[in-house]
Amino acid sequence: MTAPAKPADSKDARAERLAAALRENLKRRKAQARSQASGKEQTKDKDKPG
Repeated sequence: MTAPAKPADSKDARAERLAAALRENLKRRKAQARSQASGKEQTKDKDKPG
């Protein structure tokens, strides 16, 4: 015999957790990219003679 199938709710819950994790990861990556871009701009300004 085969094992009883898991309810569809568990798949939905897993998909929701995965989607939430992906959204959080994207937010982190965007924030990191923004901070790195602003950091590069600040170092360019420091290199210019005053």
